[in-house]
Amino acid sequence: MLFVNIPVADLERSKAFFAKLGFSFNPNFTDETAACMLVGEQASVMLLSHKKFAEFAKLPMADPATHTLALYCFSVSSREEVDAVAEAALAAGGVEADGLEDYGFMCSRSFFDLDGHGWQVMWMDPAAAQNGPEEFAPSMQDADAPA
Repeated sequence: MLFVNIPVADLERSKAFFAKLGFSFNPNFTDETAACMLVGEQASVMLLSHKKFAEFAKLPMADPATHTLALYCFSVSSREEVDAVAEAALAAGGVEADGLEDYGFMCSRSFFDLDGHGWQVMWMDPAAAQNGPEEFAPSMQDADAPA
């Protein structure tokens, strides 16, 4: 199992934001100081109040508006869902970080959540996920060829 812990300024506001993106929460690990957001069968993001986060952290908490310590990426099942989730994030108060990045075998969009944490929503062709992207991406020789 994987648990990623991130600090949030307003837990209820953050829960509402991520619920609008389609995420759900495990009530067994959610209270007034923390919310366990399910991102996969064996992966969760713990949204922690600043006070709760400080109980776990051994170093001072960085401000995600001025420092990047991590970027959080999750996959969806289609190209269309990349746009749907990114648009939901923007409608819920998130800020666009990057527009569509399309590599053929994979595409993504990025946004900052209400606390300034960077998120990327991406889709990858299942064959590329299984076999690697080389057969889907242009070769270096093709990229260097004059147009």
